[in-house]
Amino acid sequence: MNQEINVRITGEAGQGIVSVGMMLCRMYKDTGRHVFAIQDYMSRIRGGNNYFQIRVADKPVFSPRAKADVIIALDKDAVAVNKSALAEGGLLILDAGKYDIKSLEKGWFSAPIYALAQAAGGPFYANSVALGMFAAMTCGGPEAAYKAIDKEFGGKGAEIVKNNKLAVRKGYDYVVVKIKDCSFSVSGAQHDRGCLLAGNEALALGAIAAGCKFYTAYPMSPSTGIMNTVADYAGKYGIIVEQAEDEIAAVNMAVGASFAGVRAMTASSGGGFALMCEGLSLAAMTETPLVIAVVMRPGPATGFPTRTAQEDLEFVLHAGHGEFARAVYTPGSPEECFIAAKRAFNTAERFQLPALILSDQYLAESFINIKFPDTSAEPPDRGRIFKSGIAPEPGRYEYSPDGVSPRIIPARSGALAVADSDEHGTESHITESAEVRVKMTRKRLHLKLAGLAKEILPPTVVNPGAKIMLCGFGSTLGVMREACAAAKGAGFIHYSQVWPFPEKSTLTALKGAERVLTMENNASGQLARLIRRETGLKPTGSILKYDGRPFTLDEVAAALEEGK
Repeated sequence: MNQEINVRITGEAGQGIVSVGMMLCRMYKDTGRHVFAIQDYMSRIRGGNNYFQIRVADKPVFSPRAKADVIIALDKDAVAVNKSALAEGGLLILDAGKYDIKSLEKGWFSAPIYALAQAAGGPFYANSVALGMFAAMTCGGPEAAYKAIDKEFGGKGAEIVKNNKLAVRKGYDYVVVKIKDCSFSVSGAQHDRGCLLAGNEALALGAIAAGCKFYTAYPMSPSTGIMNTVADYAGKYGIIVEQAEDEIAAVNMAVGASFAGVRAMTASSGGGFALMCEGLSLAAMTETPLVIAVVMRPGPATGFPTRTAQEDLEFVLHAGHGEFARAVYTPGSPEECFIAAKRAFNTAERFQLPALILSDQYLAESFINIKFPDTSAEPPDRGRIFKSGIAPEPGRYEYSPDGVSPRIIPARSGALAVADSDEHGTESHITESAEVRVKMTRKRLHLKLAGLAKEILPPTVVNPGAKIMLCGFGSTLGVMREACAAAKGAGFIHYSQVWPFPEKSTLTALKGAERVLTMENNASGQLARLIRRETGLKPTGSILKYDGRPFTLDEVAAALEEGK
């Protein structure tokens, strides 16, 4: 038995790569294995090459590997594109006759995938044939694959389920007969199998748990999964989901809903968030709570719509015109996404300002089996809401030592609710007064920042002061955790909140380190600049990756070994 294996299913868009990938995840999870899965797909409806890769292990795993032990290719192009990803001693299964491939390279095995699929009902069952082959090679039996079929296709009718199970059986039987010496199985274990969760799903579920009642967005990869998940549960939890005509409308709808007293949220990626910046500043000026998720992808412009990056850190820290306080959360796992959503709503309402959640395609769309996050964490805190009967009745923007005034909810607070996007005094009236301007800027910026600084989410620190310390934010958490656990003399600090920046925690964690390296999916070392600006400590280097793909455990481990 192996401690872990990596499997990859690959083909063109439209061949059900994601469907079979999710069924594989369920099959492994339900048989006691731990999984970590990534998706790699092109920005097109049909064609191109996509893959779904799953790391299967007998213990929890948190990051992808560079090579796959078993690859099943569902079209000819997939063979050419993915053959370099085959691990030493691995197996690449293809249909040589169907793909018109005359000679097989080392580690290749030809199987009549499409003939088996046709016998089960048609060529579109090829992905279920592949599922059966994986079950035979890596899972020991077809039963868990059948259960995955029931889960995936149960709502599509008995005939569809029957044919898919037949395809699984044909793929399974073929491998059992033809590939007798197969050593790719991973032992199952008794563990809390929990649930399969991706970052987008976790973030959406966290928003629902926080009491979000209005969600609006314009679909933009890779943030759309948040809206889809909220929409799935909208009827059950009484949530209005509005697909806006563009991101400008989306952010302004969210500001309006929040002003009216409900917890509201929107999300986008870099280009869409750029359109939201005026609405972001409107929320800051009117001191209206606002939650925005920014799920990064490579830019500039349209860039790589379906790939990953951490290029918008500085953009999100400084987005919007004028100066105002904000909180920026950078969760590194689905569990942290869930908590970050709940915390963002509390922060936005307690301090009456924008709270942003910064994610990326890799975190948003990678699946891991985890125990469902603690729903009791971060209980709702609506902040200061004015209620009638309190005397004297305050102005909406009453100046206060902590910068937070009682919030007046239209038709619910028993007081007149007035807001103004111009500079204004305590009663919301437009002003040109220099003195009022200074006081209100101090209120919105300095006093609120001081309050936020007292509640900074502390970074995760492992082996502080080690010889080599890695620094990362967001989706780098899992790969840093595993790479540093395997390397002697290495530690890391991971930021789940980058603003306000945890200066003291950073200096304490990095004290005594010989080398301080940031690990970032961007080309310019934006986190390194932030650390230097906020602490005065200049990192000695950066491990940067900006090809649109996430870090793998193998390349980070190699970089740490090189740095010794």
